[in-house]
Amino acid sequence: MADAKGRKLLQVALDVIELDRAVQLAQECIAGGADWLEAGTPLIKSEGMHAIRTLRDAFPMAKIVADMKIMDTGAIEVEMAAKSGAAVVSILAAADDATIQDAVRSARKYGVALMVDLMNAADPVNRARELEALGVDYLCVHVGIDQQMRGMDTLQLLEQVAAAVATPLAVAGGIDAEAAAEAVRLGAAVIIVGGNITRTAKVESATRQIRASMDLERAKRAHDILSRDEEIHALFTQVSTPNISDALHRKGVMHGIRPVFEGIKLVGRAVTVQTFEGDWAKVVEAIDTAKEGEVIVAYAGAKDVAPWGELASWSSKQRGIAGIVIDGAARDVDEIRRMRFPVFARYIVPNAGEPKGFGELNTEITCGGQEVRPGDWIIGDDNGVVVVPGERAYEIARRAKEVWKNEERVREEIKRGKTLSQVLDLYRWEKK
Repeated sequence: MADAKGRKLLQVALDVIELDRAVQLAQECIAGGADWLEAGTPLIKSEGMHAIRTLRDAFPMAKIVADMKIMDTGAIEVEMAAKSGAAVVSILAAADDATIQDAVRSARKYGVALMVDLMNAADPVNRARELEALGVDYLCVHVGIDQQMRGMDTLQLLEQVAAAVATPLAVAGGIDAEAAAEAVRLGAAVIIVGGNITRTAKVESATRQIRASMDLERAKRAHDILSRDEEIHALFTQVSTPNISDALHRKGVMHGIRPVFEGIKLVGRAVTVQTFEGDWAKVVEAIDTAKEGEVIVAYAGAKDVAPWGELASWSSKQRGIAGIVIDGAARDVDEIRRMRFPVFARYIVPNAGEPKGFGELNTEITCGGQEVRPGDWIIGDDNGVVVVPGERAYEIARRAKEVWKNEERVREEIKRGKTLSQVLDLYRWEKK
């Protein structure tokens, strides 16, 4: 399946809940080279069939896809979407065969195409074969947002399904410019992109970039080059601690821990230290234990005695340690600021203690009121410090990047003249 120029089709998912925002986004997408406009499920749930009618009237030259995610009453829901102006209607592969068969009949009757979404199918490859036998028009290889956040690879699934069926394939789920090129190479006829276009500040430019990538069929995806830890580090470096806090549902923030100078960015895995008031031996010994790029995280307790200062910072910097977070005090901050070694602490005092050697390295500690285990991810910036459990780091890094993308788009709409409450349509959605 291709357009008149022989190109694969670019479908943009308008997964917003405000119709005026959807129309504005659609205008920029069409200008950037999008072929199909999808009335996303959130938009349909918010605005109903009116959303499809509005997009059809506003963009008569583009095909409108109704992402209905039908599970039952297939015929009537296809009819509703078709009569509202949709050219393609989606149904879930998890629906019963009887529902899908009736939806196929309705699609033929009203002259629209039926796209079946394989998201959450227990055996997507086998289900794709079954759906092909039922005569559907498109199969959509789709990895849902929550699955993406945990590392499920859309393109691996696409490759498996493409080898099993001849039905035209669409692909959706975290598709960016690099993945779009690879999806075309793997045989996808329709490339579906959502947030990587609609959540950017420059929607038209992002659409053009993905369109160009599809046409060139080249690019190597970042996570094909980077290790998992490198990818996590790169993602956390691109976002702020407020983004990460939002992704964690306001969890993980260390209380009372602040940077000793502005402009700090700290990302790395934790090497933990439990020490006692006035004893700086174990904190300094952690410098010998920590590997390059790791973060020392210490509970020191005392507010009048500092277990960390300039010399420890120089030692750490020479070894490539990313920084230190102390639930306690630091000193020599004038020198630390000059060398710009990332230090976060609760207090700043001039007093040092004595090296007595009490405490432990790489044990579970509490720092800033948060549990920290060896290997957890520590992210710090001018806003403070957040700890992310190691086993959830990839998911949270991905979710934080989605938060960042959404804020980029909101920021752009504010710059164009809307207030924040207008962008978010707060008055409509507040509890009554």
